[in-house]
Amino acid sequence: MAALVDTNILVYRFDGRFPDKQQIATALLRQGIEEDSVRLPHQALIEFVSVVTRPLDDGRPLLPLEAAYREAEELLSQFELLYPTEDVVRMAMRGAAAYQLSWFDAHLWAYAEHYGLNELISEDFQHGRLYGTVRARNPFVTSGR
Repeated sequence: MAALVDTNILVYRFDGRFPDKQQIATALLRQGIEEDSVRLPHQALIEFVSVVTRPLDDGRPLLPLEAAYREAEELLSQFELLYPTEDVVRMAMRGAAAYQLSWFDAHLWAYAEHYGLNELISEDFQHGRLYGTVRARNPFVTSGR
């Protein structure tokens, strides 16, 4: 069964400030490619480019814009991208209310629920918690976080 991957996993792949998380994210994504077990929501691809091109404290981004676009193209070729539907948006509204999720997190959950994915991989949800039929997994819980 495939899992949905949140933006933070994609970003940590390129964030050398957190080497443990970078290593875990890289391994998780590589395994997802090998096993065809990872799906990306459209939202995560958009957020990825925005986050990795935002200046950090030293004024430099994690990736220059051109490199971020190249990486987004790679992600498109490596993973199945899931797109929002009216049902996904309506489900997100219900999920935000039922589970007290932020608007963006509710959308991530709704993608997983709508597309029949049983796992949502993110550090933004309660690890191990079941949201509807989707279980949240934080791959960094053992990395000294």
